[in-house]
Amino acid sequence: MQIKRAIEKIPGGMMLVPLFIGALCHTFAPGAGKYFGSFTNGMIIGTVPILAVWFFCMGASIKLSATGTVLRKSGTLVVTKIAVAWVVAAVASRLIPEHGVEAGFFAGLSTLALVASMDMTNGGLYASIMQQYGSKEEAGAFVLMSLESGPLMTMIILGTAGIASFEPHVFVGAVLPFLVGFVLGNLDAELREFFSKAVQTLIPFFAFALGNTIDLTVIAQTGLLGIFLGLAVIVITGIPLIIADKLIGGGDGTAGLAASSSAGAAVATPVIIAEMVPGFKTMAPSATSLVATSVIITSILVPILTSVWSRKMKATEAEVVMRNAVK
Repeated sequence: MQIKRAIEKIPGGMMLVPLFIGALCHTFAPGAGKYFGSFTNGMIIGTVPILAVWFFCMGASIKLSATGTVLRKSGTLVVTKIAVAWVVAAVASRLIPEHGVEAGFFAGLSTLALVASMDMTNGGLYASIMQQYGSKEEAGAFVLMSLESGPLMTMIILGTAGIASFEPHVFVGAVLPFLVGFVLGNLDAELREFFSKAVQTLIPFFAFALGNTIDLTVIAQTGLLGIFLGLAVIVITGIPLIIADKLIGGGDGTAGLAASSSAGAAVATPVIIAEMVPGFKTMAPSATSLVATSVIITSILVPILTSVWSRKMKATEAEVVMRNAVK
């Protein structure tokens, strides 16, 4: 059976399929972990420790050396993405109730859900798109995008926007595994190769554990809103990213649009933030569901929109070249 190939046909399948299976377990057998206990319970409730190992391996996989072009391109996209998420957080905190919207079409929407869906780019999706429609330097821009992975950027945005306060040691605790992995991976290339192999392997495991925090009835309630959020992520982050790519990154906007997605890792952010700030715990389930839906929507639409944009840009460039040749 070609189970892996079937799963990979689904956008973000290695993240979303185990997540859905975990949600099924939590919805229809919420006491399964305690019933079986031992290692089974560890896999079901082990979101934080599994993610800690994943962040460590992610840090170890990032190579410090990169060309100036790659750093300029990736830096432009990362800073723009984070800046947009910060502005959204600042505005949303003044419009959305502190504990999220509780009734109507927007029930379940919170500042936490908005920030988590917008502050991280799906680096793997970006790299695959740009390998087809961009240059090698543009494809390599996912180098710095890996730094967005994890709750640190979300914590910084929520903290600097005045939405939540985090003790300094909490910030250190959130980023320490990543930094230790980063240092070890750059001190020893063999360690980098060794640990980086686990990055993709661990995704289904933390996705399954994360799914066990989700009630499918919540997903049913937030389905349309999640679609709306995914579209909003593309529009709200995509336009500034296109502009920044053109004005600063030296591109034609294709890389900017390709970066306007929600990262699969962002699905874990609401739960992790809620562990640090109990005030977010009531919002975490619906925020997780919304971000998961946004990941699906952006994973489907961003490649399509980028393809259309790239063809248009190349056609325009060819037309300009022909006009200049005629002159």
